Amino acid sequence: MATRPEKNAPLLQRVRHALAGLGHALRQERSLRTQAAMLLALLVFLGWIRPPAIWWAVLILISVAVLAAELFNSALEALADHLAPDQHPQVRVVKDCAAAAVLVLVAGAIAIGLAFVVYLLRR
Repeated sequence: MATRPEKNAPLLQRVRHALAGLGHALRQERSLRTQAAMLLALLVFLGWIRPPAIWWAVLILISVAVLAAELFNSALEALADHLAPDQHPQVRVVKDCAAAAVLVLVAGAIAIGLAFVVYLLRR
């Protein structure tokens, strides 16, 4: 079996591919743009209030996890739509499960955000 040349491409080329994918997803997915904007707003807010480093780590980690899940969801949806343009019931289940994964992470992010608000109020 032949190895695809892009599989072992130089690091810079692989980073370019990843950035191209990110750019494509940001152009196509409104929810990803919203979540990215929320991350930027969060970073500005954290810079302004300067909480302990653990809060930076937790809030940034959950935020990028949501973004990563959204990217996986977008990739899976694009692949599913390409392979099964006519909505097959099993493809619908796959797409719904991928969307549910994003929803679960968003719910976790909201819970962490509420814990952060409680921390701020008790400070």
